[in-house]
Amino acid sequence: MKISYRQLLPEESKIYRTIRLESLEKYPDSFAATYQEALKTEKLRMETDIENSAPGMLMMGAFANQELIGICAFVKKENRMGSIYQMYVKEEFHGKGIGLKLIQAVIQEAVNEFGCSEITLEVSPGNKSAYFLYKKAGFTEIEGHETGGIAGSDSNASPVIQLQYHVN
Repeated sequence: MKISYRQLLPEESKIYRTIRLESLEKYPDSFAATYQEALKTEKLRMETDIENSAPGMLMMGAFANQELIGICAFVKKENRMGSIYQMYVKEEFHGKGIGLKLIQAVIQEAVNEFGCSEITLEVSPGNKSAYFLYKKAGFTEIEGHETGGIAGSDSNASPVIQLQYHVN
């Protein structure tokens, strides 16, 4: 099976929505948004950003043949910095190195397209497989930066671990 990695095209916003809803339904503790909220939303923010090729962001996809099997968003911040959000690979494709290659593709694109030198992300302490994936990709913990919850979620959310990646 051939796996390819590329940015989603504006006309692929609907397949993004499908996989995003799946991620929220299967892993509710891993994301700030909830499945129920997203389901009620006519158009998700990233869906609109994909359709408009919004500046300062990219949505990378992992494709098995023509099927979207993984997503990972990058949003540029100021001073050559940016953040990764919405990392997800379908369960049946876990353990095949796809998540690592998807993260690496996002990092490369962030460097090439935006000149980023530092990339951050957040992960729930209970999401050990994601945590170790990010460490394997070269992310390190930001010491003393465990926060009250995933960015954008309510204050009752579980704490998250913040990680950063420095481009050499």
